[in-house]
Amino acid sequence: MTNKPDHTENLKFEPEAKTGEQTLEAVGAQPVDTELLDEDADMEGLEGMDGMPDLDENMFAQVQEMMAKMEKVDELEKENADLRGRLGRLAADFESHRRRTQDDVSGAQDQGKAKAAEAMMPIYDALERALSMGTEDPAKLIPGMQAVQTSVLRVFSGLGLEATGSVGEHFDPQWHEALQVVPGAEDDTIIQVYELGFKMGDKLVRPARVVVSKKQ
Repeated sequence: MTNKPDHTENLKFEPEAKTGEQTLEAVGAQPVDTELLDEDADMEGLEGMDGMPDLDENMFAQVQEMMAKMEKVDELEKENADLRGRLGRLAADFESHRRRTQDDVSGAQDQGKAKAAEAMMPIYDALERALSMGTEDPAKLIPGMQAVQTSVLRVFSGLGLEATGSVGEHFDPQWHEALQVVPGAEDDTIIQVYELGFKMGDKLVRPARVVVSKKQ
């Protein structure tokens, strides 16, 4: 019996291609680039946002509003710093002016005291002479004291003081204080003076304390 050669080993199994399908080799296709696929997807996503223009405009308007507010805050901070600086300078100027004014007032008071003391010095000299003369001759004491009294009134007059409440003067409650009322020939007439009064213009410095007569 003749043995036929076994050709099964040389046979290659080639599956039949399904109808309607082609292999990559058949169409000559190249491998698909995944990066290109991703870019296409991104472009599709951006194109999908074209339908929301109001959202973009609203966000842009909010950004502009925030930037305008930030600029306004910067301007206000600069203005506030400028105002604080001006206030500090004004406070320093006021304090300097206050000190100068206080020094001027204190200097004026000291000058006024010095002038008043200087005006009283002649009175002291006259009083010292009157006491010296009275010690030697008591009869000369009264004229000496009267001279001192005249000197005092002269000094008061130089200071703007005017005496009020002398005997025979009409009683005026604005300038005089009645310590006693006694019967007399005339109404409201000063018949005795306990303390002489003084006024400076329309201002009362000290009321005269007097005794006033009253008709019965």
